[in-house]
Amino acid sequence: MKTFALFHPGEMGAALGAALGSRGSRVLWASQDRSTRTAARAKAASLEDAGTIEQAVKAAEVVISVCPPHAALALAREAAANGFGGIYVDANAISPATAREIGTVIEAAGGTFVDGGIIGLPPTTQKQPTLYLSGTQAATIAALFTGTNIQAEVIEGGAGAASALKICYAAFTKGTTLF
Repeated sequence: MKTFALFHPGEMGAALGAALGSRGSRVLWASQDRSTRTAARAKAASLEDAGTIEQAVKAAEVVISVCPPHAALALAREAAANGFGGIYVDANAISPATAREIGTVIEAAGGTFVDGGIIGLPPTTQKQPTLYLSGTQAATIAALFTGTNIQAEVIEGGAGAASALKICYAAFTKGTTLF
C-alpha cells in the first residue's frame, strides 16, 4: 500500500500522515473547506493536497480518519459515496456502536473497515502515542507504522473493540484525576 488519504490533519492526524510518509508512502489530504491552520499542518507533514475528498479517495488504497468525533460518520459516508473500496481506518474517539455503524457503511460500499483508537499525545522525541487497531485487516495497518514514531498494536475483536478500549482508557484517566 503506497497511497493513503488522511481525513483531517489536525495535530495527531498530521503526525500519522508524517509517519506514513517517512516510510515512502504518498499521503493525500483534502483542502476543500479546511482552515489555513490545517493547510499549514498538512504542509509541515509533507502531505499532498488532493483538493477534495472525492479526489483523495479515488487515488487512495487506505483512508485514515482522524477528525472531531461528531464528523466521523459523515466522513465515512462521504468516502463510501465517492466509491472508496479500500481499507478504511477510523481512528476517532467514537463509541463502539458508531464504529460498527461506520464499518457497515464502508463494507456496504465494498471496502474493509478497521477500527482504531489512539491513546496518547502526538509524538515527541520522548513519547509515542499508541494506535490500537481491531478488525480483519488490523495487522496489515499496524505493520505500516513499523519503525515510525507511532506505536501500532492489534487487539482482538472486530469493529468497536479498539473504540471500546479508547473509551475505557478515557473514563479511567478522567475518573482517577478527579480524586
